[in-house]
Amino acid sequence: MNNDGLVARLRDELGKDAVLTDPDVTASYSRDMMPLAPGGSPLAVVLPTGVEGVQAVVRACAEAKVPIVPRGAGSGLSGAANAIDGCVVLVLTKLDQIVEIDAGNRLAVVQPGVVNLDFRDAVEKHGLFYPPDPSSYDWCTIGGNLSTNAGGLCCVKYGVTTDSVLGLEVVLADGSLLKTGRRTVKGVAGYDLAKLFVGSEGTLGVITQATVALKPLPQAPATLVAGFTSTEAAGEAVARVVREGLVPSLLEIMDAASIKASEAYLKTDIGAGSDCKALLLGQSDSGGEVARRELTALEQICLDCGSDMTYVTDDLAEGNMLLQARRVVLTALEHYGIWLTDDVSVPRTRIAELIAGCERISEEVGLRIAVVGHAGDGNMHPTIVYQPDSPEEFERARTAFDAILEIGLSLGGTVTGEHGVGKIKREWLAKEIGPVGMRVHRQIKQALDPENLFNPGSMFSL
Repeated sequence: MNNDGLVARLRDELGKDAVLTDPDVTASYSRDMMPLAPGGSPLAVVLPTGVEGVQAVVRACAEAKVPIVPRGAGSGLSGAANAIDGCVVLVLTKLDQIVEIDAGNRLAVVQPGVVNLDFRDAVEKHGLFYPPDPSSYDWCTIGGNLSTNAGGLCCVKYGVTTDSVLGLEVVLADGSLLKTGRRTVKGVAGYDLAKLFVGSEGTLGVITQATVALKPLPQAPATLVAGFTSTEAAGEAVARVVREGLVPSLLEIMDAASIKASEAYLKTDIGAGSDCKALLLGQSDSGGEVARRELTALEQICLDCGSDMTYVTDDLAEGNMLLQARRVVLTALEHYGIWLTDDVSVPRTRIAELIAGCERISEEVGLRIAVVGHAGDGNMHPTIVYQPDSPEEFERARTAFDAILEIGLSLGGTVTGEHGVGKIKREWLAKEIGPVGMRVHRQIKQALDPENLFNPGSMFSL
């Protein structure tokens, strides 16, 4: 079957409107949000509306030996959804149904095209809570969250996406539908195949449905903000929180560059002061006296570690306003140029060393680098700012990106905490997990996708 024949077959099986071939249109589906990752020109973009359509696409592409790149909303930051030349981009945003909300068993069944925030709003009406909350939660989709094992601001207490997954339905390379996992609280029958597909970035199959665990709706959070005149003091406060067993529902850190950018963007003083080098933002969603005790303990740790400014509020609007300073950092940095955000996780006792390392790299490459991150779990997002019309600055940004990953590994960390490997960190995955780890990855890939049909070249090459 030639390419024209494949496109004709896809239109016959899915309908004309579901198969896009206009280059100006398909180009808009060819990349995610990572500017460094390579991308190609797809043969076609297909938008099935159900699992049968996904199976039809996979079977047709398998027969034609044309690769498939699964895609959600395109909010990713690793190039995992970037097209390769001649591929079919399989867009899952029209599989957008919340199939079931089982309040009694605290679970839901959801398709991959559902927007994270829409899903959270839907289960909230049942007094329930879906914890994963990536920063792009108002437009990213559940399928993309599953494929990259996305995290968010609440990870310190509730974990990442995989911690909420009970089961999956996945279209395999031969077009068959694998149903894996369970609806029960416990279940250890066979290999945990559901967790294998979470974080696989579309390289093993296409997720068409997920059964996820829900939590009781937490109380409205109380919020603490603490300013420090050194990143070392803020880092020590985080380490003390861990040592003393405090588990806030949120614990974020901002360095001086990110604080200044947010204040300029919001046109407000968030109380950090001109000498502030790091800001910690903490929340407790335990409610009532328990929340007050948690934040009192957190505040005392910050004061003991040298914080010269602390503020605690149980007013929801005020807390949201304070947290907004953290959420708008990437948008705020656009005032200075194009941003390139990294994603490294380090042991929580070494956060200050990572921030200091980023400051050194910033001086070496002559570019602004702002660091924000999830201090509660050590997942940091150093963000490099450069001018889009300067190839020379772009190259310096690439140099800084890799230097930050090198520091992360040297501190005992990992090259990605939630954004994934994609097409930008393939060599770094190999450095991190070593030759035996890479051999096992390739063996799993070859067992499930022997023709290298799904997202070839993402994560690693065969």
